[in-house]
Amino acid sequence: MAVKLRLVRMGKKKQPTYRIIAADSRSPRDGRFIEILGHYDPKQEQSKVVVNNEAAVKWLRQGAQPTDTVGKLLKISGAWDQFKAKAAE
Repeated sequence: MAVKLRLVRMGKKKQPTYRIIAADSRSPRDGRFIEILGHYDPKQEQSKVVVNNEAAVKWLRQGAQPTDTVGKLLKISGAWDQFKAKAAE
């Protein structure tokens, strides 16, 4: 089973918020997921990114592949740096 870290769209029409999830790569965008890792709100004046870094690093160490957007959000939250630091050890 290939796991991807990706976004799921939530919220009302014209007011999107997103969850950052770990999901099987074969499941649809808003379908079944394994774990919620955080959320992202792009509509606030300062975009709000909240990520459970420990869980994200755990999934990355197990081989989960982040999408481009989630990769950028993980860099903002610091989870990507934690993953690279542990990989270098």
